[in-house]
Amino acid sequence: MPGGRLLGDVAPNFEANTTAGCIHFQDFLGNSLGILFSHPRDFTPVCATELGRAAKLAPEFAKKNRITLSIDRVEDCLAWSKDINAYNGEEPTEKLPFPIIHDKNPDLFILLGMLDPVEKDEKDMPVTARVVFVIGPGKKPKLSIIYLATTGRNFDEILRVVTSLQLTAEKRVATPVDWKEAKNLFLKGVFTKELPSGKKYLRPAPQP
Repeated sequence: MPGGRLLGDVAPNFEANTTAGCIHFQDFLGNSLGILFSHPRDFTPVCATELGRAAKLAPEFAKKNRITLSIDRVEDCLAWSKDINAYNGEEPTEKLPFPIIHDKNPDLFILLGMLDPVEKDEKDMPVTARVVFVIGPGKKPKLSIIYLATTGRNFDEILRVVTSLQLTAEKRVATPVDWKEAKNLFLKGVFTKELPSGKKYLRPAPQP
């Protein structure tokens, strides 16, 4: 993770106020894979579409702990949640399928290296970048993605990567470019692709 933390380092523990109450981050993660992502501000169009898509994918993310990080007050996050649910065509309630952390100072954004060095707010302070961390059961980051605040993320791609990380942690496989999940593992065997070098490093198989 940024802020001096790399893949394989233990993610920091912290206590924070969220839309679901106070949490201790590592306790929240438990022994499950977790996803921590940040957004620049509540009540903004790109952030609303991102959290809306993350909420829509809740059934696919069901076995993964997710939490997002905001600089806005918990009260604002709860009010904004109504807009996100309405955007998704659902009842405008305050409940999302994941909590939102309120980082008032913003200490966590600095600790986790989540500030955008280009975009500034009305006080000429850096705004939050669009960051995603996937943290494994051992509390160690397995993935980090950092976008500038001006570019929305693809949560379908994040789900695809998380699924690959889970698969490759369980099976001795690697997933190729544009891989998508299939239900069976090597149902039709493994094949060797003939290459000009003569090396046998490309061995495709049905998607596991």
